[in-house]
Amino acid sequence: MDDLETRELRYFVAVAEELHFGRAAARLGIEQPPLSRAIRQMERRLGVQLFDRDRRGAALTDAGRVLLREARVALDTVAAAARRTRRSGDAKRPLVLVTKAGASHNLLQRLLDTFASEPGTPPIEVLLCEVGEQAGFLRNGRADVALMHQPFDDLAGFGTEDLCVEGQVALLPAGHPLASRSQLTLAEVREVPDLPIARWPRLDGSYPEGPGPEVHTQSQLAQLVALGKTLLVIPASSRAWQWPDHVAVPVVDAPDVTTVIAWPPSSRSQAVAALVRSAARLRDTALSSPGDHVLPG
Repeated sequence: MDDLETRELRYFVAVAEELHFGRAAARLGIEQPPLSRAIRQMERRLGVQLFDRDRRGAALTDAGRVLLREARVALDTVAAAARRTRRSGDAKRPLVLVTKAGASHNLLQRLLDTFASEPGTPPIEVLLCEVGEQAGFLRNGRADVALMHQPFDDLAGFGTEDLCVEGQVALLPAGHPLASRSQLTLAEVREVPDLPIARWPRLDGSYPEGPGPEVHTQSQLAQLVALGKTLLVIPASSRAWQWPDHVAVPVVDAPDVTTVIAWPPSSRSQAVAALVRSAARLRDTALSSPGDHVLPG
């Protein structure tokens, strides 16, 4: 029988993340023997080994890695269903929009103002997150809609509407020689010996190889750039959080970034649909204005 209970999936995810049965049991608030038995029962029912075990702990097998990915999605879906169901019973609740802190600031402000001016629309609660976190908030039901960015964010499974296209800039320490340039190329940015490019985590949480520092928050990056320890190529609209110690220089051959509004395809929220329509009208108005080719980010 292939059916798995949410309790079993939570047990498995705890062990997979801790890679130690004792720590996982403490995290779950249960004893270790029943946790070990539950994992063994899952392995027997699925007909695969999920963990390689030794005295030091546990390591995921290939089958275990597959289940970890699927289990997280399944648990997020169950949690999202509960959150959306609870919120659906509150007619006065705000619409929750999640976006990366500092990104697409002007676009976000125009969208909020436009939506608020329409009669009968609910208030919008803005949830600011770090790089790449919007998809998780949509999938687990903590947010109703998101502003996301191609090609960087995980848009798999979401409904989307393109809103604007923008170039990218290199964020540099103000005192660096390259900060006086009017433009740069990607090759020039990658070959700065004293400013290795900062490394953001991939969608799976791992970091790409390279000499630059690992960062996962905007505040970390801002301070490291100001200290002359790193640089980064980012969408031009992300300059909204730029410090006085920073300079943004256009990178002429960097790929364009498309800002999209995204929502779960299962959403039946009239408020979400109204917000998407407002965003599309805002984009179309900008495109039809003389001299405007994109809605500024």
